[in-house]
Amino acid sequence: MIYKQRRKSLELLALEYLDRRMSFPDKTKLHYENLKKGYEGEEMFDTYLAKIECECLILNDLLLNFNNTLFQIDSLLISADSIYMHEVKNYQGDFYYDSDRLYKKQKSEINNPLIQLNRTESLLRQLLQSLGFHLPVEASVIFINPEFTLYQAPLNKPFIYPTQLNPYFRKLDKLSSTKLDQKRKMLAEKLLSLHINDSPFTLLPPYEYNQLRKGITCVHCNSYSLSIIRRNCKCQRCGYEEAVSTAIMRSVKEFRILFPDKKITTNIIQDWCKVIDSKKRIYRVLKGNLGIKGARQWSFYE
Repeated sequence: MIYKQRRKSLELLALEYLDRRMSFPDKTKLHYENLKKGYEGEEMFDTYLAKIECECLILNDLLLNFNNTLFQIDSLLISADSIYMHEVKNYQGDFYYDSDRLYKKQKSEINNPLIQLNRTESLLRQLLQSLGFHLPVEASVIFINPEFTLYQAPLNKPFIYPTQLNPYFRKLDKLSSTKLDQKRKMLAEKLLSLHINDSPFTLLPPYEYNQLRKGITCVHCNSYSLSIIRRNCKCQRCGYEEAVSTAIMRSVKEFRILFPDKKITTNIIQDWCKVIDSKKRIYRVLKGNLGIKGARQWSFYE
């Protein structure tokens, strides 16, 4: 059972929105591509988790704090007998392992995921003990990409390779058939209550409202070539159509994430959407979907 769904982080969402509206410096573009690839790998991992039928609780993307130290868990599976912690890596290409270090084939060293795994596992154990839970924890690094190869791979490391994924998940599916008791559900609920929604560590480029390109993008191809045809927005590039009200509220979501301190008003959303000439149409959509505060020229929406 999926107890906590996986969702894109606010940082990844913000970078996605900014990528359509400004040019990134090379460092930001690399960071964005790494975040995006990491999330795609986690989604691939979730397709395996979705097939599990054993009695368990699954919590994805947990951000926790123990003793003023933040740690993130890609996926946690709670069974009746154990806890399975997974660190998912979407590495692609040829790598090799040497003297407890991980290298790309061109001899460029990258962070050894075992260091992160061991740190996270230790903090999780300490947190569980502080909460009064003493279940064994089995931690693994999942190399999810089918085009990943690790040369000189050590046999005694908790690595799960692409060719081992199906057997590994078959093993998980044969976990204890004992039904989860109330204590396991209390643990899942407690971890969920401790989850931190917004990471304080984000790497967004500096940006201001006036610097960003305005307009509604096509939800299908990200083009700005939209035309308003009665109640729909139609993309002139790919032909995709979307209700104007849906497109406006999608743009409001972008605006909220990029400018959480700015008030949502009819004027600013019309400027942000650009393609919609009718201020009354935007007013009706905002009024129908959000609560209104203030009056007349001082009104805004929440």
